[in-house]
Amino acid sequence: MKSRTRLAILLSALLSTPLASAATPDAAKTLAYIHHAWPTLTRRMEDCSAFGKGPGDTQLAIYLPHQLPMPQELPRIAKACHVEVRRLPQSIRELGEFDPATLPVQGLLYLPHPYVVPGGFFNEMYGWDSYFIELGLLADHQETLARDMVDNALFEVQHYGGVLNANRSYYLSRSQPPFLGAMMAALLADPASFRDEADRRAWLAQAYPLAVRNHDLWMRTGHRAGDTGLSRYFDYGHGPVLEAHDASYYQGVIRWLLAHRAEDPGYLVKAPQHPDDAEAEQLKTASCDTAASKACADAWVGGYRLTADYYLGDRAMRESGFDTDFHFGPFAGSTHHYAPVGLNSLLYRYERDLHDFAAVLGKTADAERWQQAAAARKAAMDKYLWQPTQGRYMDYDFVAGKPSSDPYLSMFYPLWAGVASPAQAQALRGRLGLFEQRGGLAMSTRATGAQWDAPFGWAPTNWLAIKGLADYGFDADARRLGAKFMATVDNGFAHDGTIREKYNMASGNADVKITAGYTQNVVGFGWTNGVYLKLHQLLDGPAGQAAPPPAATPRPSPAVRPGT
Repeated sequence: MKSRTRLAILLSALLSTPLASAATPDAAKTLAYIHHAWPTLTRRMEDCSAFGKGPGDTQLAIYLPHQLPMPQELPRIAKACHVEVRRLPQSIRELGEFDPATLPVQGLLYLPHPYVVPGGFFNEMYGWDSYFIELGLLADHQETLARDMVDNALFEVQHYGGVLNANRSYYLSRSQPPFLGAMMAALLADPASFRDEADRRAWLAQAYPLAVRNHDLWMRTGHRAGDTGLSRYFDYGHGPVLEAHDASYYQGVIRWLLAHRAEDPGYLVKAPQHPDDAEAEQLKTASCDTAASKACADAWVGGYRLTADYYLGDRAMRESGFDTDFHFGPFAGSTHHYAPVGLNSLLYRYERDLHDFAAVLGKTADAERWQQAAAARKAAMDKYLWQPTQGRYMDYDFVAGKPSSDPYLSMFYPLWAGVASPAQAQALRGRLGLFEQRGGLAMSTRATGAQWDAPFGWAPTNWLAIKGLADYGFDADARRLGAKFMATVDNGFAHDGTIREKYNMASGNADVKITAGYTQNVVGFGWTNGVYLKLHQLLDGPAGQAAPPPAATPRPSPAVRPGT
């Protein structure tokens, strides 16, 4: 341990957390595991490790952007790895202008640089995972790989229309939570990531217009949350997602809804199992295209199918990264009806970062435009998302015209983004008890069996809340919660020598049993590794004053200050 303070905090957390086995948690062993894990999670196009089939792939294939020259070594590598090289049939500037369902086969999308995958069957570069992985790489002095990750994300914007859910062809219709600006800011703040100031500024000049293009996708009609001035999650496809190789997930949703009829928001529609031509035509609008999708055709139980609106919500849920939760309706089937606190906080931070980038590049008009955009978003968040009588932010159902009544951990994202006022931050701090448990911060207050609900907790959401609390001066809370989550990861590692995708906050270990949605607790794990390293830095840092900052934006991003 580097400090007695950190040892005391961790010891306190460990003593209050039941152990999963007789093994003694040892943070030094966890750290050693993470330090040595990056090569096992790194994928390169020049070896075969990147080319495993994804859940929606029918054969091993890799797609190149329409106009990209053939990389010199790719044909030889593809032959050695038994992968078919294909080319996308058109250039893609925006998500949604190309329908991946029209491809003859699904496959991996080419990326030019090495990247770190989450682990297990997640063998691609994922959108929001990559930010937390990048933080870990920078903390572990892996600057070259961190820069490769950001450059790959920019490549996706340039050639695939946006930062993707992951680099698979069936994800060409959706993105993930928007962290590109934060990824760029983190890289720019690390002097070792660039040869010199000239390299740094040249890189920013090339990256900035792509960052703007990626931000723009969240302002398009599909991603607008009605007339609120806020944004929502949205996938430009229809019907069951292409990665659903069978209908088992959707059949499970129907069975649950039939067993809980009072909780069905209207996701079920009576329909035949084997529709005739006329019925099939009607189902294209009411549900999905049974002729075009086997998953659609088989998504039938007891005389019922799922509505077309449910499928839109299901797709939006996957873009949100919260797959699966019951906060946005059962199985998150109403995700697209909400202006979420989390998403709009991320976009506020994105706009503030774009302001800083533009200022460094001398783009005065752009900087002013981004400042106004951020101010407008904050005003809309205060109007629709902040609930003063409850002292918390709540997601807003713009279809029903009312806020959610279900607390969710993403209410702390405004602290990380710097959008909360000091008074709002103080009120939010008073709501930690809704989520704090022995192992850290749980996602919600309801145990639904879904992995993104209580009692489960995740590295990225714990980090965003903890970092936000620290940025507003609530250091004691941040350090206590950081120690709890680190102790949970240490407990899990002591039990079986692995680091996992998610954890049980009630028991403070990796004992996770999912009944609604995805049941595996995947080993790896990229974003847990990254957050653990950042928490290590937090606990080894000096303790500060537990008082809110004097301004609404607590600590301006230092990422692109001239000369830093």
